[in-house]
Amino acid sequence: MNPRRYRSLVAVAAIGALGLTACGSGEIAGRESDGSLLVWSLEVQPDRVAATEAVIAEYTAATGIEVELVPVQEDQVSQLMSAAALSGELPDVVGSVSLGLVRSFALDDYLNGDAAAEVIENLDASTWNASALELTQDDGEQLSVPSDAWAQILAYRTDVFEEAGLAAPDTYEALLTAAQELTGDGNYGISLATDASNPFTQQTFEALALGNDCQMVNDAGEATLDSPECTAAIELYAQLSQDFSPSGTQTVESTRASYFSGQAAMTIWSTFLLDEMAGLRDDAAPSCEECTESDYLAQNTGIVPLITGPDADGNASAYGEMTSWVITSSAPQEDAVGFVEFMLSDGYAGWFGMAPEGKFPVRNGTAENPTEYVDTWTTLPAGVDTKLPLAEVYSAETIDQITSTASNIGRWALPQGQGELLGPLTAELPFAKALADLSTGSIDVATAQQQMQDAVAEAASN
Repeated sequence: MNPRRYRSLVAVAAIGALGLTACGSGEIAGRESDGSLLVWSLEVQPDRVAATEAVIAEYTAATGIEVELVPVQEDQVSQLMSAAALSGELPDVVGSVSLGLVRSFALDDYLNGDAAAEVIENLDASTWNASALELTQDDGEQLSVPSDAWAQILAYRTDVFEEAGLAAPDTYEALLTAAQELTGDGNYGISLATDASNPFTQQTFEALALGNDCQMVNDAGEATLDSPECTAAIELYAQLSQDFSPSGTQTVESTRASYFSGQAAMTIWSTFLLDEMAGLRDDAAPSCEECTESDYLAQNTGIVPLITGPDADGNASAYGEMTSWVITSSAPQEDAVGFVEFMLSDGYAGWFGMAPEGKFPVRNGTAENPTEYVDTWTTLPAGVDTKLPLAEVYSAETIDQITSTASNIGRWALPQGQGELLGPLTAELPFAKALADLSTGSIDVATAQQQMQDAVAEAASN
């Protein structure tokens, strides 16, 4: 075992055992290059670890620089980073870092923004989606190197909609009309998340809220969930969850199951649904009455990346998560920059190809071939037990919708420069709790809205 990796893991474990939480580490000095890099990755599934190791082997063969890869669970990484910083053993690079974690790491002085900016300049900033760069900047400073994204989408049964003469549910009005029309006789118009203990519920609501330009805060960091735009979003969630979705707590698993069984005509889920809906994963396969062919549901599902509300006034955006490579404050900058450049160029397809259904490249291509990586994405096999390129399962229209989504991803708080609020609100889940109570009718819209507003105000004051 590499001695540096051994020391790092022992130190992290020892300090982590003391129950430390993430805290600012102050200025962290960079280390001299010793011909090796310590890389943490939040992609921890065995097949994804193997895919990452394969790309890293190519990098080492090309450069001679040894890389130690350490898979780290996302829900543990903040505490482990704090412990590693205190022990002087931060990793050099961390992969698959969410937007919220990027902001958290920046607040704790773990990041080398100059190194991230250097990667983007060397590879040509114009080859990235503009929204990807904007979401990973703070007051014009680049914090991380955006890599790939997934989007929250509404999936709906095109065969059922066609039979009922319904329009695609791409607006609040069309969504509510379809949900009402298709509820009855034991079936539901939609299966909507109401789990108070899971960020999935907050993500689902944020997706609908952004479509009506409901923003969580303004540029001054003041809570704005009491706006008319947010009132309309909360009212929509109340109607859908109370009247047109299965009763009881609806989770990540149950919302998918209701749609896959044909009980619900719509659901809101991430793009990770795509391979499962195509019958490429045995333990999460469609089971609807018509699903005698494994790809029936995929062939009869339309997707809506953005549901526009009546108050959006041209400012609607889609919800998605974007992950980045970050270079830490203590990393040998030249080696770390070279590694991340490799992961966004020669090794890029190997990285996002580990799960194309949930890793859409936000670097579209190169200066010489502006769509190289997007084009490659359409050819890569997705799935778990069976693997096929998504373009062989879904229509050209659906693929075009997916590939265009990354350019319109929005998020609460980040455009307003208030990304530090995302950490506590994700950890405490006040919106999910309010939405869960709203779905049962135990609180009304006004109370749910006030609870959300108060939660943001409290987070902003801390």
